Amino acid sequence: MTDSATFGGGCFWCVEAAFKELEGVESVTSGYAGGHTENPSYREVCSGTTGHAEVVRVTFDPDEIGYDDLLEVFFAVHDPTQRNRQGPDVGTQYRSIVLYESDEQREQAEAYIDALDEEYDDDVVTELEPLETFYRAEDKHQDYFEKNPQDAYCRMHAAPKVEKVREKFDAKLERA
Repeated sequence: MTDSATFGGGCFWCVEAAFKELEGVESVTSGYAGGHTENPSYREVCSGTTGHAEVVRVTFDPDEIGYDDLLEVFFAVHDPTQRNRQGPDVGTQYRSIVLYESDEQREQAEAYIDALDEEYDDDVVTELEPLETFYRAEDKHQDYFEKNPQDAYCRMHAAPKVEKVREKFDAKLERA
């Protein structure tokens, strides 16, 4: 049995690459959620007019990795105090957001965010909303880091997040 969780923390290429490292994660799909435009394109989402964030939908085996573990990794690979941006990416489409899929996920995420708020000098601005609809991103955005490891953006932004996951969460890594 699998479960799913949806997170947005900047460019989906970076977040996707980080989650794919984890044992118990069956798949990670880049997409869009949290907005009002039906079936948006990447170009539309980048315009900032759709209300959507770039997100990833993580399908995982809860017997191997828990939702709390996913929250821990998510908050480790982005800065939840940056409003509507992550690093060089600016706009509402890059906001920090957890889109819960059950009351239990909402409660866990709420508690995690409240506890995290105590750890930062600045306020944690991560949004917490129910997932209404997830729109899968175009094929060229799926597995982007894996397919383009030499891309300058990937080397500067995705690779450090992957390395952070490998260092900080060694016990949770997928083993070949």
